[in-house]
Amino acid sequence: MPVAAMTWLAFAAAALCVAIWGGTPVATKIAVAEMDPVLVGMLRTVVALPLVLLLLAVRRPPAPRGGRQWLSVMVVGFGSFVAFPVLFSLGQIRTSAAHGGLILAMLPVVTGIYAAVAERRLPTRLWVVGAAIAVVGEVALIGARGDLAGGEASLAGDLLVLLSALSAPLGYVAGARLARAMGTAAVTYWSVAVAGVLLLPAAGVIALDLDWRAVSVGAWAGVLYLAVGATVVCYLLWYWALNVGGVVRVSTMQFVQPVVSVALAVVMLGETLTGPLVASAAVIVFGVALCQRPRREP
Repeated sequence: MPVAAMTWLAFAAAALCVAIWGGTPVATKIAVAEMDPVLVGMLRTVVALPLVLLLLAVRRPPAPRGGRQWLSVMVVGFGSFVAFPVLFSLGQIRTSAAHGGLILAMLPVVTGIYAAVAERRLPTRLWVVGAAIAVVGEVALIGARGDLAGGEASLAGDLLVLLSALSAPLGYVAGARLARAMGTAAVTYWSVAVAGVLLLPAAGVIALDLDWRAVSVGAWAGVLYLAVGATVVCYLLWYWALNVGGVVRVSTMQFVQPVVSVALAVVMLGETLTGPLVASAAVIVFGVALCQRPRREP
């Protein structure tokens, strides 16, 4: 397949991931309303564990070789499947779904910075300009959070969500680099497996205090959405997209994620959509479009 076609497929896969991930604040908000937030964060990985173990047994992807690859797998597992979901769930119970989604707009900025450091190169000037425009839109969105209904946005909740946004890109960058040697599926399967095995005992202890009969179908649907869609499916597609399309360029697609999150928060949770939110979202989308423009050949 031509390189250009592969690149467009990578961006299409990334767009699907962003759409699914855009729903994670709403799904998390629904789940943590009835379950311990730490347990919800752990279940994102633990519930995905049986599926991943089955895929490992059936597809038999290559296992990590040597201490360096195993270390990368652990970095991916910790950043993407332990720290991020637990911190995000803890933060999301203390803030609104829309605000949680807006803070996650920092993900592409942090991912781009981590990638630049790891690859020892600066992003293009066009990426910097587009990212700066998108960040301006992000700042405006966060400034408009007082107009959002459907939940208070506490400082503690904001900081916990921000910490989760600093954790996930560690896994993104390490996973994309490791995928060049092992393949995206192998990286995802092994990372989720390692993280799931580590989290399983703690999740089991916390689950002992859960009143299972009091948890609604909607809350369990939220957990399944987070575990299968946002974890297994999205990470498989995301690491492949990062590897094919480039970490710095593809990661900017996540600037659209807060727009999806706000829209779903309005529709599903009744949070208020205002003029400033729409205007800020338009700025974010423009910044993303600018970041995605290909370089001009000399």
